[in-house]
Amino acid sequence: MIQNLNPISTLFIAGVITGCAQREKKALSDVDNNRRPNVLILLADDQRADALGCSGNSYIRTPNIDSLASNGIHFRNAYIMGGHHGAISAPSRAMLLSGKHLFHVYDTLAGVTTMPMQFGINGYETFGTGKWHNEKSAFESSFQKARNVFLGGMANHFQVPCRSLESEGKLSEPEMKGFSTDIFAGSAVDYIKEYASSSREKPFFCYVAFTVPHDPYSPRPDFIDSYPDQSLPLPGNYLPLHPFQFDDLMVRDENLLPWPRSPEMVRSVLSDYYAMVTHLDKAVGTIIETLKQNGLYDNTIIVYAADNGLAAGSHGLLGKQNLYEHSMKVPLIITGPGIPEGKSSGAFVYLYDIFPTLAEICRVPSPAGIDGKSLIKVITGESEGVRKSLFTAYRRTVRAVRTAEWKLIRYPERDYDQLFNLAKDPFELNNLAADDKYISIHNDMTELLKRNQAELEDPAPYTAARILPLEYDYTKLVRKPDQWQPEYTLKKYFQE
Repeated sequence: MIQNLNPISTLFIAGVITGCAQREKKALSDVDNNRRPNVLILLADDQRADALGCSGNSYIRTPNIDSLASNGIHFRNAYIMGGHHGAISAPSRAMLLSGKHLFHVYDTLAGVTTMPMQFGINGYETFGTGKWHNEKSAFESSFQKARNVFLGGMANHFQVPCRSLESEGKLSEPEMKGFSTDIFAGSAVDYIKEYASSSREKPFFCYVAFTVPHDPYSPRPDFIDSYPDQSLPLPGNYLPLHPFQFDDLMVRDENLLPWPRSPEMVRSVLSDYYAMVTHLDKAVGTIIETLKQNGLYDNTIIVYAADNGLAAGSHGLLGKQNLYEHSMKVPLIITGPGIPEGKSSGAFVYLYDIFPTLAEICRVPSPAGIDGKSLIKVITGESEGVRKSLFTAYRRTVRAVRTAEWKLIRYPERDYDQLFNLAKDPFELNNLAADDKYISIHNDMTELLKRNQAELEDPAPYTAARILPLEYDYTKLVRKPDQWQPEYTLKKYFQE
């Protein structure tokens, strides 16, 4: 049975930011009103916010993405709101693409005015490639052009079922292709070249949704030795087992390693995970270089983000089906004409703020009923933020709220709280909820969480009708590989 476990306190990160050449820019207010910027959205899958050099991680190599941060604004406190089932990327992408919060969109985009749809209606040429984890019909309604689209949550990176948009506006039957990063980056590069050789009558909106570094933890072979096994430090909040039961500890992400999570296995995961991120970074560099070679870079707003974070050994977990910082916080970088260079912001933002922000920059009207807030005043320095707290949710089993200093995680089915002072305890290891010295703060955070639940129309109760135990026996957790694991991961992580 699980007792109080002492974490291994190895620090996960130590900071460096990679420098880069900077382009000449004007303020947003001075950008040519007769020449609306192009838009390029680069979306990673399951990338932790700290899995970037520009986030202070001195172990990972991401020079091209770091250059985007050096040329623009890096939001250090960007989050997703969470999800209502284990496949977090579906609601996350629905929120990003609709500008709506979780309880107004969930993962359903059918009948919703999406960001690419709104840009297309208002004079943009729209192109999409990569992962689409929502309805097929919503993709077909959103994009005018598309190549190598993957409909689904995950796939073997070497065997991705890809579709293209045909002349009648419908996606074709799938063809198996691989490696995922190369396919999607190559599609973006081809589109940019085709656009550059066209009349360029309309600005473009290009959406590139990668499927890495989502598992399977199977880098392209030439990237496998980028970070030799056992060469990386453990996360600062590494635990071999999560200290209590909540929700389903056997949700598919958690089956990727045995229990307890050994330091050696966690380091192996990080080695493969970082290798996939570095491959992704190289692909991002190729896309950016293509913009430059075709005279499009100086007039393109570029957004780099991820659909959710990942535990990867933190708190004894592997996946994103929890509300710790490592799973809800994501990378978010915006650069382009009028965006100040080398700026870092601690403002609390959600991914669904991207829609109204890009709409304002590009002079596209935002559709009625969106929940996101434009970040323009944060970008220009007129404001330090658009909200004072953040609320996150997972299924009906976990709720959380955070401020600049404090975070409360509530488990309704366990009637259990975690209270962390993030200013002193960023790894969320020291639970202060039962400490009498913090009763007042605990009460304030509880009221803040309840207010958020009411304002956001959260259907989950603060305390469930039936309370379940916190204790569990990890020896009864039995795992097996899913159908997407290639031979490399079967041998390395499943011993098959």
